[in-house]
Amino acid sequence: MTKRITVNIAEQVNWLWRLLMTGFCFILFGVGGLLLSLIWFNLLLVFQRNEDKRRRIARHSISSSFRLFLFLTRKLGVLDYHFNGLKKIRADKGCLIVANHPTLLDYVILASTLPDVDCIVKSALLRNPFVSGVIRSARYLINSDAETLLPVCRERLASGHNILIFPEGTRTTPGRPISLQRGAANIAVRCECDLRIIHITCSQKLLDKKSKWYQIPPKKPVYTITIGELFTNENFAVDTENGHAIAARQLNRQLTQLLTPSH
Repeated sequence: MTKRITVNIAEQVNWLWRLLMTGFCFILFGVGGLLLSLIWFNLLLVFQRNEDKRRRIARHSISSSFRLFLFLTRKLGVLDYHFNGLKKIRADKGCLIVANHPTLLDYVILASTLPDVDCIVKSALLRNPFVSGVIRSARYLINSDAETLLPVCRERLASGHNILIFPEGTRTTPGRPISLQRGAANIAVRCECDLRIIHITCSQKLLDKKSKWYQIPPKKPVYTITIGELFTNENFAVDTENGHAIAARQLNRQLTQLLTPSH
């Protein structure tokens, strides 16, 4: 009985510690985003006139900041994460990277290890003062720019840049099947690019569509990021406009199956 009480007290202390450190990390993340936007990125505008170099420095700065943030969350016991097959994605060029989106930290984890990746983000984030400066300085693609999005994607993919997209458009709603928008499939088909699958799982319920930051799970959550297979564009290349539409629908169904959790 005494041993059980001791274990329960230790678990409660651990939970309280993770709650406090989660709050600290959220504050740190917000302050870091503001400092990058207000100070560092403005200094880049002054001292680096070449737009491409400025974008590259900004993205590497973002990636380094995310690595520092995740290092702290791991050391403080807030969460842990590991990659499976990370070497595979290092060689990808001009590839559309497609990932599921179970939690708020998915982009942070991926961008921390992919320092020069393009990213398609939703326009609502431009109204968020903590990340809007990051999005603009990194020149990420905005999903509301329908007329220009596809040509810009084609240009960046052709130049060898990888583009990250979460085709659900938002975080997965717990308890419901994933539902993909057709943007990722359309880009892959019409830009005739290769497509890399990434699957993200989290061992505990954390920062999903229905969770608040302070709803801490009973155990430390562990992320597993699995780099999946590569589909070459020959798998879905077509010639006609009708063929593009049909191929995009078929590819979207395939992506839904691939990104749906197996458990």
